[in-house]
Amino acid sequence: MGRVERHFLKRNLIRAMIDEYLAQNFYEAGYSRVEILQSGLGTRVHIYAERPALIIGRRGSTIRRLQKIFAEVMGLGNVQVSVSQPENPELDARIQAFRIVRSIERGFHFRRVAFAALRRIMANGAVGVEIKISGKLTSERARFEKYRAGKVYKAGHIVDELVDRAVAYARLPKGIIGVEVLIVKPGKPADYVRIKEESEVADVLEQLRAEMELEKGEMPEELKEMLEQGGEAPEVSGGGEA
Repeated sequence: MGRVERHFLKRNLIRAMIDEYLAQNFYEAGYSRVEILQSGLGTRVHIYAERPALIIGRRGSTIRRLQKIFAEVMGLGNVQVSVSQPENPELDARIQAFRIVRSIERGFHFRRVAFAALRRIMANGAVGVEIKISGKLTSERARFEKYRAGKVYKAGHIVDELVDRAVAYARLPKGIIGVEVLIVKPGKPADYVRIKEESEVADVLEQLRAEMELEKGEMPEELKEMLEQGGEAPEVSGGGEA
């Protein structure tokens, strides 16, 4: 293993350790993710959370404690920590998973919490959402329940592009309840196909007719008949719009 590979391995290991530490200790704050930027002047750690005030602490006391931990335990030099909210917390799978976990730990029924989260996520523009809750839900025998709305992708490159996944655990006296959240964010996949409306097809035919009139030479008989009769546009296969 070369020097560069060791550097990247060490950096990713430190990032994983910081992420795990923050997820375990600040799930009440709705912790989402962390970004680490290292430069010659030091290390900047930016934390995204639903409630930044719980991570900042009273007069920045928690921030100073985190800086000390990152420096002494993680081995980072000249650490600067900042906290902010993610752009859309309602479409962040980790925030939603921690929110469901907190509600279950406070005594709310898991099915009621799941449906409320499902409606809230879909109302904020998600293409699809799936929530899976497993453990000793209603008896001593473990089982799982799954709730789904919209379109949820499970395979292909679109999973890396649009799907956000997170897992969290609720610690109850009767055992641990696992919560998995999948959120399909708004966006169009590469193989998206849309059938054009009749008005759009008419515009295309009109433009085609005008272009053909300007060109010299005879128009193909099939195309001439289609334009004169105002027939349907030919089928188009493949990706993109048809």
